[in-house]
Amino acid sequence: MEPEVRRGSLALPDLDLGLEEGEELWRDDDAGDHGGWFCVGTDPFPCPAEGCTFVAEHMTAAHLVLVWEERDDPNLLWHAQRAKEVGRNPRVVEYRPSFGPSASYYAWEAAGRPVHGVQRPRE
Repeated sequence: MEPEVRRGSLALPDLDLGLEEGEELWRDDDAGDHGGWFCVGTDPFPCPAEGCTFVAEHMTAAHLVLVWEERDDPNLLWHAQRAKEVGRNPRVVEYRPSFGPSASYYAWEAAGRPVHGVQRPRE
């Protein structure tokens, strides 16, 4: 019997990312240095944020291609399966910088899983 793969969590009390509202999570020099890592290619799909014209061809977060160091990482495979379930025709491919800026999946998770344009409106 194989162990159940579940999403992990990271508990960091009093974590201050040092970000002001609207500030970018990753700077250009932090993103995109993942040549040889792996990502999930998909059929093109639009960003869900109202008014955003970005169209992704890979699993993304904040318009950055999410990458994993290992091709068989359980979280990569889980996300590929979810993309399959919603009809995005996923395939695990080696990331190339020509795909666009990237972010490690685990760095994205540690930063609170920010997603462009998917926020609650201010009250």
